[in-house]
Amino acid sequence: MSLDRPLKIVLLSYHNHNGGAAIACGRLHDALEKAGHQVTTLVQEKTGQDQTISLASTSWKKLMAFLRFVAERLYFARFERDKSIRFLFNPGIFGQDISQHPAVQEADIIHVHWVNFGFLSIHTIEKLLLLNKPVFWTLHDMWTFTGGCHHSGTCLGYEQACGNCKFLAKPEPQDLSNQLWGQKFKQFHYPNLHIITCSDWLGNRAKSSSILQGANIKTIANAIDIEIFQPGDATQAKISLGLHPDKQYLLFVAMRVSAPEKGFSYLKTALQQWAEEHPDLAQQTELLIVGEISDPDIMQSLALHIHTLGKVQDVATMILAYQASDMFITPSLEENLPNTIMEAMACGTPCLGFQVGGIPEMIDHQTNGYVAQKLDAADLCQGITYILPHSYELGLEARKKVITQYEASIIAQKHLQFYQTSL
Repeated sequence: MSLDRPLKIVLLSYHNHNGGAAIACGRLHDALEKAGHQVTTLVQEKTGQDQTISLASTSWKKLMAFLRFVAERLYFARFERDKSIRFLFNPGIFGQDISQHPAVQEADIIHVHWVNFGFLSIHTIEKLLLLNKPVFWTLHDMWTFTGGCHHSGTCLGYEQACGNCKFLAKPEPQDLSNQLWGQKFKQFHYPNLHIITCSDWLGNRAKSSSILQGANIKTIANAIDIEIFQPGDATQAKISLGLHPDKQYLLFVAMRVSAPEKGFSYLKTALQQWAEEHPDLAQQTELLIVGEISDPDIMQSLALHIHTLGKVQDVATMILAYQASDMFITPSLEENLPNTIMEAMACGTPCLGFQVGGIPEMIDHQTNGYVAQKLDAADLCQGITYILPHSYELGLEARKKVITQYEASIIAQKHLQFYQTSL
């Protein structure tokens, strides 16, 4: 594809690093920049030093950002079913108007990513649409087309008008979810809005939604730099991490290990069954955990010895964890297109996951990993049994898939081709 000049592209993301959506946005920034375009990323919250621009650059602006976040949570507190779902639903009532920001005003393309937690609201997103510039929105969950939830599970209310919401203390036809659905239905209906979903699974849900009915929707996967994430010597990686060089390692990664949606309880059951079936192998196998363990009780009676790395922010350490592991296991109950699976595959590590969300689009069953039936711990156990003796061969196939489908320049070109349809 050829463009007569470099595009000015502004990317919008709540954070520059924390969370899969922020990481995906940053990788797209780099890929588009390498393709020769002028890219600016605006974030509400920033850590570390990189090219992103924080919109909370002064003490006053930081305070205002924090107050918007608090206002969102307090607003929802009076409606929520209980505190366990507090961050699974965002009203989108409070947000800042960035439509007059110089980078937005000068942009040829406005590209929205994950912008909740008081960054942008339903109203301020409409302000961007009213600029009459092409607005592309990469969906990392379902929030754009629901009455407020990020993942609806089995609920299909978003196909009609929401209401009777399971996340609310008093579900009824005209509850908060129905009211917010009504706002989005009105305020997101603009011909200059173009939707990108990272997986076909999410794309199909978006297409069946009432809010995005008739919208231009295209699936484009997240990007990854295969020069950064690549295979390495497993023994050396183990030594670098302080692991036993002669043991096998199964890797589990989650920001919060005990979060119910990450499915650790299913992994625990699967490991118990596997250890009973393969007692000798189990003696030579450990579970490597990356993430915060806020509830130590979850580790009780685990069939394997565990080695924890805690929260890992450093990319180099994360790559060593992938390289050291014989497989990456993600028993998540709800996922779109996990960066962790893509990273593991790029490092030549086969993956095991449930048949949920976009996971079956990434893992080709018994070709580069294993896809277990959802909520089936016994099948998860079968996946461990299948992958371990074939880990190297499956890992080679995993790497091949990433090179041909997720490599950064390929994904950049797909975005540019989609952008061009609006110019």
